[in-house]
Amino acid sequence: MTTKTPNKTLIRLKVNGQDYQVAAAVSKTLLEVLREDLNLPGTKHGCEVGECGTCCVLIDGQPVLSCLSLPIELADREITTVEGLAQNGELHPLQETMAELGAAQCGYCTPGILLVAKALLDEDPTPSRSSIREALGGNLCRCTGYLKIYEAIELAAQRMGGEGGDKEAKRPEPEQSLAPELVQRN
Repeated sequence: MTTKTPNKTLIRLKVNGQDYQVAAAVSKTLLEVLREDLNLPGTKHGCEVGECGTCCVLIDGQPVLSCLSLPIELADREITTVEGLAQNGELHPLQETMAELGAAQCGYCTPGILLVAKALLDEDPTPSRSSIREALGGNLCRCTGYLKIYEAIELAAQRMGGEGGDKEAKRPEPEQSLAPELVQRN
Protein backbone atom coordinates (compact mmCIF):
# COMPACT_ATOMS: atom_id res chain seq x y z
CA MET A 1 0.00 0.00 0.00
CA THR A 2 1.22 3.49 -0.79
CA THR A 3 0.01 6.95 0.24
CA LYS A 4 1.27 10.18 -1.32
CA THR A 5 2.55 13.15 0.67
CA PRO A 6 4.25 16.23 -0.82
CA ASN A 7 7.35 15.00 -2.72
CA LYS A 8 7.22 11.64 -0.93
CA THR A 9 5.15 8.51 -0.90
CA LEU A 10 4.38 6.42 2.17
CA ILE A 11 5.48 2.88 1.36
CA ARG A 12 4.83 -0.29 3.34
CA LEU A 13 7.72 -2.73 3.27
CA LYS A 14 8.31 -6.06 4.97
CA VAL A 15 12.04 -6.38 5.68
CA ASN A 16 13.58 -9.29 7.57
CA GLY A 17 10.13 -10.30 8.80
CA GLN A 18 9.33 -6.86 10.21
CA ASP A 19 6.75 -4.44 8.80
CA TYR A 20 7.84 -0.86 8.08
CA GLN A 21 6.22 2.28 6.76
CA VAL A 22 8.57 4.78 5.23
CA ALA A 23 7.98 8.09 3.49
CA ALA A 24 10.34 8.20 0.54
CA ALA A 25 10.69 9.94 -2.79
CA VAL A 26 9.44 7.65 -5.54
CA SER A 27 12.83 7.95 -7.25
CA LYS A 28 14.69 6.51 -4.23
CA THR A 29 16.04 3.02 -4.78
CA LEU A 30 15.52 0.15 -2.40
CA LEU A 31 19.25 0.36 -1.61
CA GLU A 32 18.86 3.96 -0.46
CA VAL A 33 15.71 3.28 1.56
CA LEU A 34 17.30 0.29 3.32
CA ARG A 35 20.46 2.17 4.26
CA GLU A 36 19.21 5.72 4.80
CA ASP A 37 15.63 5.34 6.00
CA LEU A 38 15.56 1.92 7.70
CA ASN A 39 19.12 2.08 9.09
CA LEU A 40 20.10 -1.30 7.62
CA PRO A 41 23.65 -0.62 6.39
CA GLY A 42 24.54 -4.23 5.56
CA THR A 43 23.42 -3.79 1.97
CA LYS A 44 26.33 -2.01 0.30
CA HIS A 45 26.60 0.70 -2.34
CA GLY A 46 28.72 -0.68 -5.14
CA CYS A 47 28.50 0.30 -8.77
CA GLU A 48 24.88 1.52 -8.51
CA VAL A 49 24.26 0.37 -12.11
CA GLY A 50 23.58 -3.32 -11.50
CA GLU A 51 26.94 -4.78 -12.48
CA CYS A 52 28.67 -5.79 -9.23
CA GLY A 53 26.11 -7.62 -7.04
CA THR A 54 27.23 -5.84 -3.89
CA CYS A 55 23.73 -4.50 -3.21
CA CYS A 56 21.95 -7.83 -3.60
CA VAL A 57 18.98 -8.58 -1.34
CA LEU A 58 16.37 -11.32 -1.52
CA ILE A 59 12.84 -10.47 -2.63
CA ASP A 60 10.51 -13.37 -1.92
CA GLY A 61 13.62 -15.56 -1.69
CA GLN A 62 15.11 -14.53 -5.04
CA PRO A 63 18.28 -12.41 -5.49
CA VAL A 64 17.53 -8.87 -6.65
CA LEU A 65 19.83 -5.89 -7.10
CA SER A 66 18.55 -3.23 -4.72
CA CYS A 67 20.29 -0.43 -6.64
CA LEU A 68 17.93 -1.11 -9.55
CA SER A 69 14.77 -1.72 -7.53
CA LEU A 70 12.19 0.82 -6.48
CA PRO A 71 10.60 0.18 -3.09
CA ILE A 72 7.25 1.47 -4.33
CA GLU A 73 7.07 -1.69 -6.48
CA LEU A 74 7.85 -3.97 -3.53
CA ALA A 75 5.04 -3.16 -1.13
CA ASP A 76 4.06 -6.18 0.97
CA ARG A 77 6.73 -8.46 -0.54
CA GLU A 78 9.27 -10.19 1.71
CA ILE A 79 12.66 -8.47 1.56
CA THR A 80 15.65 -10.12 3.22
CA THR A 81 18.91 -8.27 3.83
CA VAL A 82 22.12 -9.63 5.32
CA GLU A 83 20.90 -8.43 8.72
CA GLY A 84 18.07 -10.96 8.41
CA LEU A 85 20.29 -14.03 7.96
CA ALA A 86 21.17 -14.54 11.62
CA GLN A 87 18.30 -15.99 13.63
CA ASN A 88 17.86 -15.87 17.42
CA GLY A 89 21.40 -14.56 17.86
CA GLU A 90 22.92 -17.42 15.84
CA LEU A 91 24.80 -16.78 12.62
CA HIS A 92 23.54 -18.50 9.49
CA PRO A 93 25.80 -21.44 8.48
CA LEU A 94 26.92 -19.43 5.44
CA GLN A 95 28.07 -16.59 7.70
CA GLU A 96 29.89 -19.06 9.95
CA THR A 97 31.72 -20.82 7.13
CA MET A 98 32.66 -17.59 5.35
CA ALA A 99 34.30 -16.39 8.56
CA GLU A 100 35.82 -19.76 9.43
CA LEU A 101 37.45 -20.22 6.02
CA GLY A 102 38.55 -16.61 5.66
CA ALA A 103 36.39 -16.25 2.56
CA ALA A 104 35.71 -12.58 3.25
CA GLN A 105 38.73 -10.33 2.92
CA CYS A 106 37.62 -6.70 3.01
CA GLY A 107 34.01 -7.89 3.36
CA TYR A 108 32.41 -5.29 1.12
CA CYS A 109 31.00 -7.82 -1.35
CA THR A 110 30.14 -10.38 1.34
CA PRO A 111 26.51 -9.37 2.06
CA GLY A 112 25.53 -9.77 -1.59
CA ILE A 113 27.41 -13.05 -1.91
CA LEU A 114 25.81 -14.42 1.26
CA LEU A 115 22.31 -13.67 0.02
CA VAL A 116 22.90 -15.14 -3.44
CA ALA A 117 24.39 -18.24 -1.77
CA LYS A 118 21.39 -18.52 0.56
CA ALA A 119 18.99 -18.39 -2.40
CA LEU A 120 21.06 -21.06 -4.15
CA LEU A 121 21.11 -23.39 -1.12
CA ASP A 122 17.38 -22.87 -0.55
CA GLU A 123 16.78 -24.01 -4.14
CA ASP A 124 19.51 -26.68 -4.30
CA PRO A 125 20.87 -27.95 -0.95
CA THR A 126 23.72 -29.82 -2.69
CA PRO A 127 24.92 -27.54 -5.48
CA SER A 128 27.84 -28.49 -7.69
CA ARG A 129 30.88 -26.24 -7.90
CA SER A 130 29.75 -25.11 -11.34
CA SER A 131 26.27 -24.25 -9.97
CA ILE A 132 27.88 -22.16 -7.24
CA ARG A 133 30.13 -20.44 -9.76
CA GLU A 134 27.14 -19.71 -12.02
CA ALA A 135 24.98 -18.40 -9.15
CA LEU A 136 27.75 -16.02 -8.08
CA GLY A 137 28.45 -14.88 -11.65
CA GLY A 138 26.94 -11.46 -10.96
CA ASN A 139 28.86 -10.88 -7.72
CA LEU A 140 32.26 -9.26 -8.09
CA CYS A 141 34.98 -9.63 -5.46
CA ARG A 142 38.25 -7.80 -5.93
CA CYS A 143 40.06 -9.28 -2.91
CA THR A 144 39.71 -13.05 -3.16
CA GLY A 145 40.14 -15.56 -5.91
CA TYR A 146 36.64 -16.93 -5.16
CA LEU A 147 38.05 -20.35 -4.13
CA LYS A 148 37.46 -19.80 -0.41
CA ILE A 149 34.01 -18.40 -1.15
CA TYR A 150 33.11 -21.55 -3.11
CA GLU A 151 34.53 -23.75 -0.34
CA ALA A 152 32.58 -21.85 2.32
CA ILE A 153 29.32 -22.37 0.42
CA GLU A 154 30.09 -26.07 -0.02
CA LEU A 155 30.89 -26.44 3.68
CA ALA A 156 27.71 -24.58 4.65
CA ALA A 157 25.71 -26.89 2.39
CA GLN A 158 27.20 -29.90 4.19
CA ARG A 159 26.45 -28.42 7.61
CA MET A 160 22.90 -27.53 6.59
CA GLY A 161 22.17 -31.12 5.68
CA GLY A 162 23.26 -31.40 2.05
CA GLU A 163 25.75 -34.02 0.87
CA GLY A 164 25.08 -36.54 3.61
CA GLY A 165 23.83 -34.08 6.19
CA ASP A 166 26.97 -33.82 8.33
CA LYS A 167 26.06 -30.84 10.50
CA GLU A 168 29.45 -31.12 12.21
CA ALA A 169 31.39 -31.02 8.92
CA LYS A 170 34.86 -29.64 9.46
CA ARG A 171 36.93 -27.20 7.48
CA PRO A 172 38.71 -29.02 4.65
CA GLU A 173 42.37 -29.74 5.24
CA PRO A 174 44.68 -28.43 2.50
CA GLU A 175 45.24 -31.94 1.14
CA GLN A 176 41.47 -32.51 1.14
CA SER A 177 40.64 -29.26 -0.60
CA LEU A 178 37.14 -28.99 -2.00
CA ALA A 179 38.75 -27.49 -5.12
CA PRO A 180 41.09 -30.18 -6.49
CA GLU A 181 41.04 -28.56 -9.93
CA LEU A 182 42.92 -25.58 -8.47
CA VAL A 183 45.57 -27.53 -6.54
CA GLN A 184 48.94 -27.27 -8.22
CA ARG A 185 50.59 -30.61 -8.84
CA ASN A 186 54.33 -31.25 -9.24
